[in-house]
Amino acid sequence: MFIENLNISGFSDEISADFDTQLEVVSKLGMHYLSLRGIDGRNIGDYTLEEIESDVLPRLKKFGIGVSSIGSPIGKIFIQDEDAFTNQKEMLDRLCRISNLLECKYIRIFSFYIPKGEDPDQYRDVVIQKIKEFTTIAEEYNIILLHENEKDIFGDIARRCDEMLSSVNSRYFKAIFDFANFVQCGEDTQDCYDLLKDQIAYIHIKDAVKSDNQNVVCGTGEGQIQSILSQALRSGYQGFLTLEPHLVLFDSLKDLELDKAEEVIKDNKGLNGAEGYKLQYEALLQILEHIESEEKKK
Repeated sequence: MFIENLNISGFSDEISADFDTQLEVVSKLGMHYLSLRGIDGRNIGDYTLEEIESDVLPRLKKFGIGVSSIGSPIGKIFIQDEDAFTNQKEMLDRLCRISNLLECKYIRIFSFYIPKGEDPDQYRDVVIQKIKEFTTIAEEYNIILLHENEKDIFGDIARRCDEMLSSVNSRYFKAIFDFANFVQCGEDTQDCYDLLKDQIAYIHIKDAVKSDNQNVVCGTGEGQIQSILSQALRSGYQGFLTLEPHLVLFDSLKDLELDKAEEVIKDNKGLNGAEGYKLQYEALLQILEHIESEEKKK
């Protein structure tokens, strides 16, 4: 059935900062892809093409693991910081070359932090212009930029995501659907999916609850993951499902959250990275098995 066409990936730096440990755990779980973000304690954005070619690629090949996406920090800067924007364009050019080396067609990006207390909509035009500049770079390398609906950025809610995607209007700029981030922004994920479904090219498997905005095991929160995945699969979605559990504290989390990292983790602080990753992977498999079982009954 359609589930056979899916590939499960994940942000393996949630397992460990050590890249060999990441690869070992992913391989033992039977997974064949990862999303490359943290490697031996360094962010992918800090690596040179030569370092990836000489050090990272051989290890990926040793374990037979492919790269589903580059989990870049592109766009995680304040919208008014022009020096950072210039530096990020240079970084994106390098990451596009790294992506081609790794035979990976996706780079995850964001749509800029908005100054606290200010209306994000007033920055709409400048956000779109800067995203267009990023997209022009990606197009040169035939790379697709994937926008993640992250908290505290312009594209945190579905309406603004839709405005960006429609205005940029490029096959090199598409949407990630992140269930937990929409929940944590007070959005109804079904409404978000209905609005964005034609632009979704990649899905993050992460769940949360609105009561305290903390992350939980996928399928146990308010993301409506099973229902929306079922709809996406019936509509022909054949892309990646990428684990981003956020179930345990891991090294990179402090760089990903503006608020205190421990405040986004709910009930699993006693788990280590590998256990949290395995827990999320097995929960996703159960969701997919249930979807397939329901389809067979029809």
